[in-house]
Amino acid sequence: MSNYKLTYFNFQGRAEILRYLLAYTNTEFEDHRIEYKDWSAHKDAYPYGKLPVLEIDGTVYYQTLAIGRYLAKKAGLTGKTDLDNLRIDAILDTIDDFVSLYPWTGDEKAMKEYVEKCGGAVLSGLEKELGNNKWFAGEYVTWADLYWDTCSESLEHYQPGFAKDYPKLLSLKKRVKELPKIAAWIKRRPQTPY
Repeated sequence: MSNYKLTYFNFQGRAEILRYLLAYTNTEFEDHRIEYKDWSAHKDAYPYGKLPVLEIDGTVYYQTLAIGRYLAKKAGLTGKTDLDNLRIDAILDTIDDFVSLYPWTGDEKAMKEYVEKCGGAVLSGLEKELGNNKWFAGEYVTWADLYWDTCSESLEHYQPGFAKDYPKLLSLKKRVKELPKIAAWIKRRPQTPY
């Protein structure tokens, strides 16, 4: 059995998808959290000076989506065909682009302007991708559904109601949170503001 150590800051952010995936498979892991104020003392110890990282049996792996793909495959949360995976990856990358370009500076005006300028196209596109399906892949859950939930949670903290006009996406979040293993993780995870 492998030993897993996930290192990130003491909030949900980019590591929460990895925590979801580990929880989904009941994989025990060390949830190592660094206080953001202490980051400068630790930064040089990590690849490219960035987090999150996942250590598996002492080997450090980096990049959220790369780690996510690995864990999703182990969890059975990828597509059933190569074309399904292509579509799922496109959805993941669309969500990631939107979140990565978001101005996480705390400047309320900039954050609001970004959502007003870019949010409509992305959110309406994601809602169209979902269509009348239960999950992005249709009848089965994938890590794209989980990623939408974790990313939208972070955005919701800074931009309450940013997706209020997209009921299908809001319903998807609810379904993700109701998955038994995700619900159990949410109940036991450390309580942080975001």
